[in-house]
Amino acid sequence: MKKQPVTSKKATRKPIRHLRMPSAFTILFVIIGIVAALTWIIPSGQYQTKETEDGDSLPVAGTYKQTEKTQTNSDGNKYDVRQDIWDVIKAPIAGTVGQTDDASSGKQAISGGIEVMLFVLVIGGFLGVTMKTGALDAFFASILKKLKGKEHWLIPIMMTFFAIGGTTYGMQEETVAFYALIIPMMIAAGYNAMTGVMIIVLGAGTGVLGSTINPFSTGTAAATADVKLGNVMPIMSIILGLCLIAAIVFTMRYAAKVKAGKYKEDARYKPTVAALDMENIPKFTAARKVVMGVFAVTFVLMILSLIPWGSWNITFFTDVFNKVAELPVVGPVLGVLHTVPFGEWLFSEITTLFLISTIIITAIYYKEFKKEEVVPVNAFIDGVKDILPVALIIAVATGVSVIMANGEIQDTVIHWGESFLKGTSGSVVGALAYLFYLPMSFIVPSSSGLAAATMPVIAPIADLVGSSKEIMVAAFATASGLINMMAPTIASLMGGLALAGVSYRAWLRRSAPIMAVFAIISVAVIAVFGVLG
Repeated sequence: MKKQPVTSKKATRKPIRHLRMPSAFTILFVIIGIVAALTWIIPSGQYQTKETEDGDSLPVAGTYKQTEKTQTNSDGNKYDVRQDIWDVIKAPIAGTVGQTDDASSGKQAISGGIEVMLFVLVIGGFLGVTMKTGALDAFFASILKKLKGKEHWLIPIMMTFFAIGGTTYGMQEETVAFYALIIPMMIAAGYNAMTGVMIIVLGAGTGVLGSTINPFSTGTAAATADVKLGNVMPIMSIILGLCLIAAIVFTMRYAAKVKAGKYKEDARYKPTVAALDMENIPKFTAARKVVMGVFAVTFVLMILSLIPWGSWNITFFTDVFNKVAELPVVGPVLGVLHTVPFGEWLFSEITTLFLISTIIITAIYYKEFKKEEVVPVNAFIDGVKDILPVALIIAVATGVSVIMANGEIQDTVIHWGESFLKGTSGSVVGALAYLFYLPMSFIVPSSSGLAAATMPVIAPIADLVGSSKEIMVAAFATASGLINMMAPTIASLMGGLALAGVSYRAWLRRSAPIMAVFAIISVAVIAVFGVLG
C-alpha cells in the first residue's frame, strides 16, 4: 500500500489577502452617502442672518432655530431637505456646475467647481505640449547635473516656496500644476513620487495651516470675527515657523531613507506624469531655452495674479492696469478692458493665461515640431487625457458641500459647537475650538466658506469665557489647514495624489506622524496664548 504524501500545513495554507484601498472615487461617493444619511438623523436648523456691506449673509449668534425636515415654500408647495439616492448621484454634477438659491426646493447657492476642472484640463494640455518640446527634460537634467550629490537641498527650497504661497494667498488648488514638474525631478534625483507629494502638500499645507495674511483663511475669519488681522499674525507666525521646520526635517529624513534603499514599497506607485529619462536627455538648445523662459514666466504671472495685493494696500498692478487700459490702441487690442488687474484674477483668467502660453510655445517650437512630425493639437489632447482623472475627482469632491448645504444640517452642527464651547473656560476654549474645527473642516472644505459660516457664532464665545477672538481665529485657521492636507474631500489633495499615482491610504500612512506633530504644535501655541490672554 502506497503511502500518501505528507503535506504540511504551511503548504496548504491559503495566502493572506490584503484589503485593497478603495479608489478616490469610491471614497468620495461613500462620504457623500454618509453625509446624505446624516441629513435623515441630524436635526435641520438655521441661524438668522445679517447682510454685510459687501452683500454677504452672515449668521447671528444665539439665533439658531430647528426646522422641519419637510417644509413649505412661498407657493404653498412642500419640499423635503433630507437627501436621497437621487441627490447623492446628482451631487457631483450639481457641485460641478453650481446651483443658485431656489426657495421652492430649499437649495442654497453653491459656486461650481467647473472653473477649477477646466484649469486642470488646460494645465494638462499645456504640459503635454511643453513636454513634447523636450525643454522640461533638458532643463531639469541640467539642474540635477549641477546639483549632483546635493539634490537634497531642493527639498527645503521648494517647500519654503510653497509655504510662502500658502501663508500669503492660500496656495492650494494651484499646486496641481506643480506635480508634473516636481515629481519627475524627484524621481530622477533618486527619490520617489511620495517625496514629491510631501514637498508640495506639506510645503503649501504648512503655509495654509500657518496663514499669516492669507485673505481666504485668516483674512475672512478675522473680518467676520471683527478683529484686526495684525493681532492674529504673531500667533500664526510662530505656528508657521515651527510647522515648516518640522515639515522640512520630516520630508528630508524620509527622502534620505528612500535614497538609502528603504521604503521600496513606495516605489511601486506609478505617476500619471511622464518620468524624466536621464539616459536620453535632449540638448538644451536655444529654442528649448526660449520655451522654458515662456514656461517660467507663465507660472510667475499665475502667482502674481492670484496674490491679493489690494488687501495689503499695494496698488502697483492696479495702477499699471489702468494706465494700459487708457491707451487708445494698445488697451482695446490687448483686451485689457475685458479683464481685471493682478490680484483680482480667478481661475478663468489663469486658465486663459495657460492657454495663451500654450499657443506661444507652439509658435516658438513650430519648426521643430514639423521636423519631428509632432502635431501640437494632438500633444495638447494627450496632455488633457492624462489629467482627466484628476478633473473627475475634483468634480466628485464638490458633491459633499452640495449635500451638506441642501440637507440644512450645517447650522445644527455649528449650534452644537456653540453650546459646547460656551461651557468651557478661557484657558482651554482655544484648544477645544481647534477640536471643533477638525470635523467641520472635513465636511466644509472651503476655508473662506467655513469662516463665514462659523466665525460670527464661535468667535463671540471667547469674550464670554474670558479669552480672545484672535485665539478662535487661530484655532479655525490651523485646524482647517491640517484637514486640508488629509481629508479626501479636498479636491486638490486627491487630484495631486492621482497625478502622483500615490494611493490615499499610502499618503495617510506616511504623513500621519507629521500631522500629529502639526496638531501638537498648533494646540500648544494656541493654549499658551490663551493662558497669556
